[in-house]
Amino acid sequence: MKNLKIIVLAKQVPDTRNVGKDAMKADGTVNRAVLPAIFNPEDLNALEQALRIKDKYSNTTVTVLTMGPGRAAEIIREGLYRGANNGYLLTDRKFAGSDTLATSYALALAIKKLAPFDIIISGRQAIDGDTAQVGPQTAEKLGIPQVTYAEEIMEVNDKEVIVKRRLERGIEIVKAPSPVVITVHSSAPACRSRNAKYLMKYKHASTVTEKQDTTTDYEQLYQNRPYLDIEELSVNDIGADIEWLGLSGSPTKVKAIENVVLQAKDAKMLTGSNSDIEGMMKELIENHTIG
Repeated sequence: MKNLKIIVLAKQVPDTRNVGKDAMKADGTVNRAVLPAIFNPEDLNALEQALRIKDKYSNTTVTVLTMGPGRAAEIIREGLYRGANNGYLLTDRKFAGSDTLATSYALALAIKKLAPFDIIISGRQAIDGDTAQVGPQTAEKLGIPQVTYAEEIMEVNDKEVIVKRRLERGIEIVKAPSPVVITVHSSAPACRSRNAKYLMKYKHASTVTEKQDTTTDYEQLYQNRPYLDIEELSVNDIGADIEWLGLSGSPTKVKAIENVVLQAKDAKMLTGSNSDIEGMMKELIENHTIG
């Protein structure tokens, strides 16, 4: 088995469980400043699949690639704490407002810069959009095969991967030549917890911007431990055309966000008597909850 290089596409997303009236800006983009930021859940499933391959084949390198503002470096650290080898933050003000088309364009250029690679793994979709488009669009721009709705990467060799897919009415086992893009379903195994050893090793991992913002002098530390460097990639670094980025490169426009709150009905207290249980059954049948 050759040395495998896996790139995990991960995203820091706003916690949509806390969406309020200020969650949307006037231009139709998400106001991320007012929402807690978390690791996109299905991207964690994808990371676990990458780490399982690394567990099986020790000559595997797992790289986390994320696109976002400076604070998105936290996603890369979370990947390092779980077993990833390194990470890159694709960050630039010119990326702001990018929809799936612009995002996949930027990611594809960044991936080409990180070539060669064998497998690109990402979550099926992000909870702040639920489009499931970025993975497939990235594969199209790279001109390589894609496997979606993956539940398990069963086997990897020098030429192909074997993947179990979770579909609406069952499962499907498919083969695909590498390099390949794989998007992972939420039914895949949950990601492992942080590893204490890796947490201590990478707790000071930082981007150059974070180093400039800190008041603590870690210069000697970073010179002695280059693995703590999280590299930043800008628009110029990946050779992107700014007309294809941000709002100008994003044909998708969000018109409104509505926060729907489900109201619970009044609770009904029942005893264990036969009359109470019979009454409940009659009520459930009459309002067609059952029967």
